[in-house]
Amino acid sequence: MLTRREALGAIAGGVLSGKASQPATAVNFPIPADACDCHTHIYGDPTKFPLWSGRVYTPEPALPEEMSALHRALHMHRVVIVTPSVYGADNSATLYGIKAHGARGLNARGVAVIDEHTSDSDLDAMGRTGVCGIRINSATTGSNDPAVVGERFRVAVERMKVRNWHIQLYTNLAVISAIKDLVRASPVPVVFDHFGGAVAALGLNQPGFAELFDLVHAGKAYVKISGAYRASVESPDYADVEPFARALIAANADRIVWGSDWPHPDSARIAGRKPNEVTPFLQIDDGRLLNQLAVWAPNATTRKKILVENPARLYGF
Repeated sequence: MLTRREALGAIAGGVLSGKASQPATAVNFPIPADACDCHTHIYGDPTKFPLWSGRVYTPEPALPEEMSALHRALHMHRVVIVTPSVYGADNSATLYGIKAHGARGLNARGVAVIDEHTSDSDLDAMGRTGVCGIRINSATTGSNDPAVVGERFRVAVERMKVRNWHIQLYTNLAVISAIKDLVRASPVPVVFDHFGGAVAALGLNQPGFAELFDLVHAGKAYVKISGAYRASVESPDYADVEPFARALIAANADRIVWGSDWPHPDSARIAGRKPNEVTPFLQIDDGRLLNQLAVWAPNATTRKKILVENPARLYGF
């Protein structure tokens, strides 16, 4: 992890600028009351929230006050904060973000990362603050071997079923296809990040997308239509992602939630950097990004499901 001296030096030198993106485009459709951004991250001051030694990248800070400015511009009052991979199983920055949104997390929920050292009392304490799910991230940490992910999923189900928390997976379509029967049988809700890891350029017939579609259609999984830029090669409006969003919404609008993925960690640039070298965030226009939802879901009733009703059910608002 960064030492205190390294972190302070980076801040003094202007490297850790904390310049996460803010919307440049106004939202062009009515946002319903109690709309929720279901996928964000907080990256705290590294002198207060040390980074995990096993991380694969080093982010800039992205603080609660910056997130609040984002959501004022997007006309959203609820948020889900997800612990990013750079903290390992330390959820302190996420809890800090939840607390910043008000006492008892009235307008914020959290998704934590846990390991074998996370006790039931730790889960109890996090639950009291607003945490209501755990994340399995095999895309940037651990292994994308279906057998490994499947075992991690089984262990997570055993721990979560007594709490009625959900399990969120950041993985790819090949893994989703391999574990589809486990997901169908899960007694707790399952959520897939970022279009399930679909690659827009490969089209709707790419291996694994049919299995994701079927899980959503059957009501056995939620999908976050988030991080469109991760799947797309057609920024800034991500037209190549539109068929995937429309297909998943048509499969079952009751199992779709939207997320900005703010502050937009740039995993594409991780490969050429050392883990302790600061990787700047992508500068995404979140207003323009949110406006695509009105293209993907032209019906206001459907958008209310995606932005309000589904998050309220899944996260317990």
